[in-house]
Amino acid sequence: MTTKDIYLARGCFWGTEHYFKQIEGVVETEVGFANGHTENPTYKEVYTDETGYAETVHVRYVPDVVSLEFLLRMFFKAIDPTSLNKQGHDEGTRYRTGIYYVDAADLPVINRVYDDEQQHHDQPLAVERQPLERFYAAEEYHQDYLDKNPTGYCHLSQSLFEFARQAKDRK
Repeated sequence: MTTKDIYLARGCFWGTEHYFKQIEGVVETEVGFANGHTENPTYKEVYTDETGYAETVHVRYVPDVVSLEFLLRMFFKAIDPTSLNKQGHDEGTRYRTGIYYVDAADLPVINRVYDDEQQHHDQPLAVERQPLERFYAAEEYHQDYLDKNPTGYCHLSQSLFEFARQAKDRK
């Protein structure tokens, strides 16, 4: 089974991970911190907004089952793409939105979906599009957080998780 990777930041990583885990074709997720400037940051350090990291989810998917385009369209359904450094009640640079890629061949798809999304907004999108520079996994208690803590904090609605569960890529 061939897999691909994309790294997506959309505010708090607990809900982001849970959301993407619902999508058919996503085979693995890991929460962590992307594109900051320190080595091996902890959650406590990232929380200060002084490390430059964004809370991010590493999404591993099977491109024969789900396309990058579909995943990115689902990403945009779960964010306010014009909000800078804020999603829901979460504020700070660590909660910025971003698409971080590891394969430059993915950039045309990323740009197409981004440009399509921009057509729906009067303000410029605040979503970063960058190559992944570095990624560090968050501490174990953050991994699969909403599976371990079903009533844990998340500003995403249960209906959005159900939407992701039922969504199918019509390739």
